[in-house]
Amino acid sequence: MRAKKIKTIILVAVASILAVMFIMPLVWMIFTSFKTLGESMSSSALLPKNWTLINYINIFNGTSDAKMILWSLNTALVTALGTTLVIFVDVLAAYALARLNVAGKKLFLGIVVIALTIPGIVTLFPAFYLFRNFGLIDTYAPLILPYSAGTLGVFLIYNFLRSFPRELEEAAYIDGASQWQVLFKVIFPTIRPVVTTLGVITFLAIYNDYLWPSLVINSNEMKTLTLGVATLIQGSNFVNPGAMMASTVIATVPALLIFIWANKYFVKGVTNSGIK
Repeated sequence: MRAKKIKTIILVAVASILAVMFIMPLVWMIFTSFKTLGESMSSSALLPKNWTLINYINIFNGTSDAKMILWSLNTALVTALGTTLVIFVDVLAAYALARLNVAGKKLFLGIVVIALTIPGIVTLFPAFYLFRNFGLIDTYAPLILPYSAGTLGVFLIYNFLRSFPRELEEAAYIDGASQWQVLFKVIFPTIRPVVTTLGVITFLAIYNDYLWPSLVINSNEMKTLTLGVATLIQGSNFVNPGAMMASTVIATVPALLIFIWANKYFVKGVTNSGIK
């Protein structure tokens, strides 16, 4: 009993140390964003001596290189459309492979599985040249279209549908439901936890992506938050750590809030999922 208690104490201590190691950079970032230029350059103290909002004010009033409002709007548009397209296309594709008599179904499934093993970096430059040849560089198209479908979502939803009882669908058809009604009113409530997980993964992938936007976006007005904040180190904010941290905090908050909201929704979806 005593050995078990000692083991528990050691595990808690190690977990606490690791948690502090991961949280400290975030805490330092937040506190630094409230420091003045002089203090952020000269002081290594965690807490600011003189708290100020000047870094946030300068970011939004246009005195820095940051166009946070415009970048935020670009990011909101790209992530919303990209996530919606992925969910819509992947659900339809998985349903077709799991329920419809599609010619070459096994071939498509094989392609989906093989595509899961291909690193994204392999398709990066072919996709870039494709968009460049169509004259779509520095537009919303290359920021949205590459995320319009994903093999991971198709694979997850397809395997979930394989265990879904067909009797429930047949009962709905007998009651006069159409195929679309069966999909969205009978099947979709059950696969909601999977769809929610897919949506969160897709949202964070689009929101945090830096490499792809850096290839297809040239103008400052078309940048996303991640790309814009990353390029601030090349501007006047390079010598202003407080302003850099303030812009990073602003870029971090939306993703953090979405993750917290989606986590609650995911738990609720798991406990309440089923046919009602």
